[in-house]
Formats: sequence, structure tokens, C-alpha cells
Amino acid sequence: MRKSFCALTLLALLTITISSCSDDTIGSAIVDIKSSIIEDSSFVLIGNSQRVDRIQMRSSVKMLGSLHADGFGDVFSEAVTQWMPAATIDTSGVDVVNIDSCRLKLRIPNTGGFTGDSLVPMRLNVYRLNKQLPSPIYSDFDPTDYYNPDDLLGTVTYSPRSMLKEVDATTYTDTTRVVSVPMPDSLARNIYKLYKTNPDVLIDPTEYAKVDPGIYIANDYGTGRVLDVQYIELDTYYSKYVSLSDTTDTVYPCVRQSYLASTPEVVSNNIISLNVDDAVVERVGNGEAIIMAPAGYDVNVKFPIQDIIDTYRLNTQGTLARINSLELEIPVDLVENEYNIAPPSYLLMVKSSMKDKFIAGDSLTNSKDSFYATYNASKKKYTFSGMRDYILDIFQNKDTVPGAEDIYFTFTPVDVTTYTSTSSYSYYYSTSSTSTITKLSPQVSKPAICRLRLDKAKVKIVYSGQTVK
Repeated sequence: MRKSFCALTLLALLTITISSCSDDTIGSAIVDIKSSIIEDSSFVLIGNSQRVDRIQMRSSVKMLGSLHADGFGDVFSEAVTQWMPAATIDTSGVDVVNIDSCRLKLRIPNTGGFTGDSLVPMRLNVYRLNKQLPSPIYSDFDPTDYYNPDDLLGTVTYSPRSMLKEVDATTYTDTTRVVSVPMPDSLARNIYKLYKTNPDVLIDPTEYAKVDPGIYIANDYGTGRVLDVQYIELDTYYSKYVSLSDTTDTVYPCVRQSYLASTPEVVSNNIISLNVDDAVVERVGNGEAIIMAPAGYDVNVKFPIQDIIDTYRLNTQGTLARINSLELEIPVDLVENEYNIAPPSYLLMVKSSMKDKFIAGDSLTNSKDSFYATYNASKKKYTFSGMRDYILDIFQNKDTVPGAEDIYFTFTPVDVTTYTSTSSYSYYYSTSSTSTITKLSPQVSKPAICRLRLDKAKVKIVYSGQTVK
């Protein structure tokens, strides 16, 4: 039993003196106060893996490609997306005839932007959708009825080694690699004409989808790699006439503007197929649970909240008690596999009854029904801290008797989206940045796998009690 009692005994001699008008001392009292801090981690976590055949897309991140990895399995992913159009199109010194070309840009991180072989050539095709995508949309979506195979917009053969690097205009560092797909000039020219005749359509992506339902990106041939595509944009290139003075004009021959982009605000989807290597599941022992992404395995657990409450009430009878913290640590065993596919970078812990609602909703944890943890690669574990509000919510609303909805939780891999704000200071020109989590969504950025050691999990509560004698 993992249990420690740290008793901090405070002996306070409180002398209370009451004086009368004659300055006579009436008397004094001595009060003993004994304070204890208790840390208890004797609780058991029980759970099992559950196959997840489909997930709901809540992210603009796309995983594209096909991969077989021994010790993992086969993963195959394509994508569909509607468009967020640019609200303003550059028309100053630009006419439709000045549009030279347009390209679909698939941007991946320069470092860690793919899983698999960096050299194997693969090819993707881009098709035009012929009707609007459904919402909500899931990873088992069948695009067959949403496009015509003859309506091919573009195709390209690529590999990470051959992909162009893009330099960030601020830091002048290589931040992304780009799969650049030539697209028909008419695509950009039609957007330009639409903006000139009916610009309001481009303000609302729902209205724009009635004109242009979007694209389907399909694997054509090749296997051995999946890309972590962070951004998809349609870049348009054109020449622009500019008046420098009353007598001097010039032409900028290659101006670029993104006319369309796949963003979190529009309907998009990864079409995922994952066949798990049988040996992976067979190697899972007692007290272990396999977790995989994308659309692979979640882990369902019975959280020992009733045992925690019963123990807490037993040890704090007759005292003034306070819960200081509640946290969960889960060690991880790595799964040996080809391409060194690692554990999920983030895990969401959410009440099982609320998982679907969480994914479909605002997708932010509240420390009562949902929590998230970052994988600690050096210690090989996940730590879910800040769970105090979860147990306090039960005390306040349910008279310390948790219902079934409070006991069962699901662990699922997620991608975390953050917003970084930068603050500048006038003195010495120093800056600081703050990252804020804006969304947690089912992981589709890259494959992931590990075994959660539930038998070695540590559920730890720390509370204090105070007895007055």
C-alpha cells in the first residue's frame, strides 16, 4: 500500500487575558491544535482498450499518405475539405488576364512533418467536389458520390526530400516544407470574377460552398509515408501594375495571394483506414491497455473515486479537513515498431458519457469532467494534474456519492491547437510570448502507439486535517 502520513503538529499556546477596571487578572486558557497532511496513493485503476473505428474531425490538420509499419499496422489516409475564401481579392492594378497560375500548397513542418520513408516517391491527385460535404463528418466517410473521377484538378509526385522549403518572412528560418500541386488557371480566374460581380459570396464560406463545394485529395500510388499537413491553401500568382508617380508606372511580375484555405471554420475531414498488426494486441498483458491513433484504440477505465471519498471521510472524521490536490500518473511502455512510431503527444481524459459531446463542442477541458496530459518522453508517463475540482464537484452536488457518469473515463489521443500571443516591452526591446490552448481534437496529425500501464498507475490525493483539543 502506497500511503504516507506527514503529521505537522502545531502546539499553540493561546493566552487570553481579560482585564477588569481594577486591573485584576481573571484567568487564561491553553488550546492544542494538531494539523496533519495526508498523502494517499493506495488506489487501483482498472481499464481496458476499446477499438475506435471512426472519429469526428474537429481540426484543419490533415494526414495524407499510406504506410505499413511492422509492430503497428497499415494506415491509409486521404482528405476532403471545403474552402474558406479570402474576404478581399487584390484588384488594384490587376485584371483577370493578369492571373498567371495557381497552385495548391500542402504545408508540413520542416522537422517531424511525416512518418515513414523520406525518399519513396508517392503521388496524389486533387479532384473537384460536386456537392457540399455533410456535417458532422467522420473518418469513415465515403467520397464516392461527391466527386467525378474525370474532374481532375491537379496531380503531383512528391517526397519530403524533394519538397520545397519555405522561409518564414519574420525569422528567416526554414519552418515548412511544401507539396506544390499545379492547378488550372481557370480556378483562380473564376474566383476573381466572382469577387468582382458578387463579393458577398466570398465573405460567407457557407455561401461560397454552394458555388465551389471544395476538393478531394486522394492517394494515387506509392506507400511508405504519411504527411502531417498543417495548412492547405490555394495560392494565386499574377502581375500587378503600380503607379509610382504621375509619369512612372511599373509592373510587379509575380505577386502572390492565397485565394482559398482549409481552416477550422469549414467542413473538412480525414478519410482514415487503420488495420492493426495482430501481434500488437496479442502482446498486451494483464494490467496493460493499448492506445493508438488515428482512429485506433481508446482506453476506458473505472476511476476509484468512491474508494478515494470513503478513505478521505474515514481519515478526517472529527476534523476540519481540506482536499489539497488530486492527480493521476500513468506510466507507459513503448511498443517496438518500424519507423519508431511514438506514444501520442497528448491524451485527453474525459468522462465516457461526455466524450462525444466534448469532441463535438468547444473542445476545451474544464478540470471537472475532462483533463489532458502531455507525454513526458524522459519519464515515459502521462500526468493528469489539477483534478481537485472533479472531486469537489461531487462533494458539492452529490453528497459524496458519485454516479456512474462520474466513475467511468475514456483516454483518447488528441491534437492540441494553441494560439501564441507576443508582448513587447519598450525597455531593451524585450519580448515575451504566451500560448493559450484553443482546441483539443482527435489526433490525426501522425500515427501514435503505446501501452498504458494501468497496473502501475498512481492515483494520489493529498488532504489536510486539523483537530482542536
